[in-house]
Amino acid sequence: MSSSVDVSLILPTRNEAANIATAISSASEVLSAYNFEIIVVDDDSPDGTADIVRQIAGENLRVRCLHRIGRRGLASACIEGALAASGRVIAVMDADLQHDEAILPELVASVLDGRADLAIGSRYVGQGGMGDLSDDRAAKSELATSLASRFLKIDLTDPMSGFFAVSAERFRKAIPRMTGRGFKILLDFVFADQGKLRVHEVPFVFRSRQDGESKLDSANAVQFLMMLYDRALGHIIPSRFVLFAAVGALGVLVHMGVLFAVFRLMGAGFMAGQICAVLVALTYNFFLNNMLTFRDVRLKGWAMIRGWLSFALVCGLGAIANVGVAAYLFQQTGIMWSLSALAGILVGSVWNFVMSSRFTWGRL
Repeated sequence: MSSSVDVSLILPTRNEAANIATAISSASEVLSAYNFEIIVVDDDSPDGTADIVRQIAGENLRVRCLHRIGRRGLASACIEGALAASGRVIAVMDADLQHDEAILPELVASVLDGRADLAIGSRYVGQGGMGDLSDDRAAKSELATSLASRFLKIDLTDPMSGFFAVSAERFRKAIPRMTGRGFKILLDFVFADQGKLRVHEVPFVFRSRQDGESKLDSANAVQFLMMLYDRALGHIIPSRFVLFAAVGALGVLVHMGVLFAVFRLMGAGFMAGQICAVLVALTYNFFLNNMLTFRDVRLKGWAMIRGWLSFALVCGLGAIANVGVAAYLFQQTGIMWSLSALAGILVGSVWNFVMSSRFTWGRL
């Protein structure tokens, strides 16, 4: 390869061992007219995806493997790939073969020749379509597209697309303002970009997945909603704290349910019921926060035990802060009991969030 790279294609992967070789081969064929590189960003796939990419890279200098350990998420994977890229254009495509690589040259060309800052593969323009996708999945995609469109400052037919090409300079300038969370990297970029984007949309038909399994799940759906919240109110209250507080509210319901079951239904003493309720709610909150609030840095394996103990200690100290603040305000300042209690809850919640972010999940 010459020193000048036209396009850097980023393929984010997680358990794509059955598809990655075909994805690389197909993309290489359609990009043959350009000086290109392919950067596979693998989130430590247990199926050996990274090993396959390394083997290919040993024979093809255009291919690189960026193997991430302890970090997860399509958006953050694409960001890291972009920071390691050398091309004038950055292209993003799924490695599961559901994107039609045949339109890659048109996406890349429209950005390289200056016609567009951003070129998107769209399922909702021209001859594009959802292919054989189930009615349920198609309906969810259309709903998400409708929701996202309400927050956009530009007209896009398919803001949920994960198939696009963009000016590398433009993309990297937006990275400091991107959340890097969830799986909708295009939406993250469009929200973060501060200029007037010239957009070119190219129709394509979404293919059915042949091997592996979809990465779309309820946790990713929550991340998508949090991205929309960030767009609307994230500058006032961070979305991660909002999600942490929502999990805490659910934990209160779990606590009361367990207490009722142990104390009233099983006939155990109130103290025994309270202890059981605290342990169950604490554990529930820890696992749900690990799965949702801190999904990008979630704990696994033996680290879960250390994390639970750390979370329990933090929340125990938070409970003390809660009671202390509420008691002081009520007894010493005469503030009505309900406001005193709310102030205690707020202080305890902020303490729990900040300290667990730092010591349980290592975010701060």
